[in-house]
Amino acid sequence: MAKQPARPEVPAASAPVDVIYGARYQTDYRFRGVSQSNRAGSGQTYFELQLFDNVLYGGFASYKVDLPTRPGAELDITAGIRPKFGPFTFDLGFVYYLYPAEKQLLDLAGAPLTVRNTDFIEFAGKVAYAPNEELTLGAGVFHTSNFLGTHANATFVNGTFKYAFPEGSFGFLPAGFALSAEFGHYFLGQTHFTSLGNVKLPDYNTGNVGISYTYKELTLDLRFHDTDLSKKQCFVFTGDPRGIATGSGRSNWCGDAVVATLSLDFTGSKGFGIFGD
Repeated sequence: MAKQPARPEVPAASAPVDVIYGARYQTDYRFRGVSQSNRAGSGQTYFELQLFDNVLYGGFASYKVDLPTRPGAELDITAGIRPKFGPFTFDLGFVYYLYPAEKQLLDLAGAPLTVRNTDFIEFAGKVAYAPNEELTLGAGVFHTSNFLGTHANATFVNGTFKYAFPEGSFGFLPAGFALSAEFGHYFLGQTHFTSLGNVKLPDYNTGNVGISYTYKELTLDLRFHDTDLSKKQCFVFTGDPRGIATGSGRSNWCGDAVVATLSLDFTGSKGFGIFGD
């Protein structure tokens, strides 16, 4: 089973106390290149409280998932700090991933194929550099010592790029278009549990590139995702039940995909701009 979204970066507010919140629908919930929704659609929501001009934050997000342990949803609790120094914004915090109502996956003989509880905490450090209004470059490191409850070390490192096209670019583009991309590498260790044995999870590279259009609070994003995992490596990483049921030991959850996302994102201090000026 695999984990994220990469989740979209949260826009920074400019008020001593503020909230951001929203909802989105993705045609395939991809986290670090791997489908969390069995290559099907996923509805998602989020809420974040920001204090002291977004220096302190805490939030909550929900995702519709379809994973081997059949949880009712993925629920993420986040908190951290975002200090700013000129064009640099740092983000130091954690994400607690919860999967309520999980059921341990068993084979036909009743032997366990997954752990009982895949909840885990991940610590994150990110930096964004925005030299002007159009360009933002970023990098991040994410680490856990208990990946999906398997007691395997997992460290994800990434670099990101976003360019917001100025109005009138190429002589015709309206304001709101942006190009963005991400490249990352997942360093994964060995699982440690008696009932399932010890398995070395495969390291892999992942990337995505896409274009988005934002009108007030509404954003449409079209993005290409891929990893360098083979279908057999993908099965080892995800435990895709289809690979067990068919006996193939393969999974297509890590293959290339084009994902469309429709989002509504609101900032409390700015009101509901989509409904008026």
